[in-house]
Amino acid sequence: MTLVSGWGRFPVVDSDVLRPRSFAAVGEAISAGTVARGNGRAYGDAAIGAARTVAMTGFDRIRWFDPATGRIRLEAGVLLSDLIETFGPRGFLPFVVPGTRFVSIGGAIAADVHGKNHHCEGGFGRYVESILLRTGQGEVIEASREQNSDAFFATVGGMGLTGIILEATMRLRPAETGWIRERVISASDLDAAMRALDASDSATYSVAWIDCVARGKDLGRALIYLGEHAGKDELAAGAAVFPVGKDPGLRVPVDLPSMTLNRISIRAFNELYYRMGARRAGGSQVVSLYPYFFPLDSLKDWNRIYGKRGFLQHQCVIPEQGARAVLGDILERVARRGDASFLAVLKKLGQGDGILSFPLPGYTLALDFPLRGDILNFLDEIDRLVVAAGGRLYLAKDARQSRATFAAGYPALSRFNAIRKSLDPAGTIRSKLSQRLFDEV
Repeated sequence: MTLVSGWGRFPVVDSDVLRPRSFAAVGEAISAGTVARGNGRAYGDAAIGAARTVAMTGFDRIRWFDPATGRIRLEAGVLLSDLIETFGPRGFLPFVVPGTRFVSIGGAIAADVHGKNHHCEGGFGRYVESILLRTGQGEVIEASREQNSDAFFATVGGMGLTGIILEATMRLRPAETGWIRERVISASDLDAAMRALDASDSATYSVAWIDCVARGKDLGRALIYLGEHAGKDELAAGAAVFPVGKDPGLRVPVDLPSMTLNRISIRAFNELYYRMGARRAGGSQVVSLYPYFFPLDSLKDWNRIYGKRGFLQHQCVIPEQGARAVLGDILERVARRGDASFLAVLKKLGQGDGILSFPLPGYTLALDFPLRGDILNFLDEIDRLVVAAGGRLYLAKDARQSRATFAAGYPALSRFNAIRKSLDPAGTIRSKLSQRLFDEV
């Protein structure tokens, strides 16, 4: 047995981890309580098997690529970073990327990851055409919108619970360069931040950094980052058409003491970050796609900043109607605590595509909290606000929500469960997350 955790490093549990090297061996590895694991970037317990975890990063081959259409067939263990670095210089990029490039294709499908463009272009699953799936009852099926469609829409966003994704066919976006034309907007409070996001619906990419320790008239002050793909004619003389994606040059070598992140240090960081960003507001600049999309990837093992006990990310989505009042309430409560993340994110979302996909039309707020004190009780309070507003939590970031919170937020759960049972009548595919939230006990 091996001690396994997600990116948040909580919970840490025992699981029998297998690393098969062939699709036949994947089938042989499946037994009661099995789930697949990509590159371990789900924050909680979604990619930890109830008894056995099948690591898929060894399956990292590209099967074929059609440069005329941007269609690609690849194995589930291919990382987004490899896809970007291989095909970016050829003029193609993924349509959707999350906040880190170090996620596997299988994991991106299972979580139906979203990026800074969900409000106008949807999530990762929208650009997946078909999936080769190994079900719990031993079948290998091809699932698409036309063939085995129930299995397809349950697998997109289904957190690996319909079976093990082996391969996928998807579409890439033509991109003339690997650069983004970025514009920064400074917002003095939450109302101004939400107005700026609403006014920027036509932007391909939009995201707001929120100062989650600001209070009073500054509550919810923010920096909004808008982005568009830059053309070759916008690059500086001599600039490479595609920037180099370097490995992180800096790393957090040890678990930092819990006292490192406190009200004083976070307030000081946020004040500096806001002022520096505000100086850039009003104009535009061309920046590499790497810092624009993946700012934390420049610091290896950044999850160690939160200390040995780990951290919790709380990511919710609130429907548009009434979102301002709920988000303001959440931020006010967080600011009073003073121990939330120095990187809090607010974005707009559209409708998700999978049965259990997280997005719905509204605003998503993501906050990190060190695992200490009464944080679990505090997050239960926040959950009640989210549920009352008709919102829900993101399963790929969750490590502690209750069954009641989950069931309230995902009204299509009964349909998902029926499809899951049809693919796996014996209930072989089970994760720590499914045990916690909706498996029969």
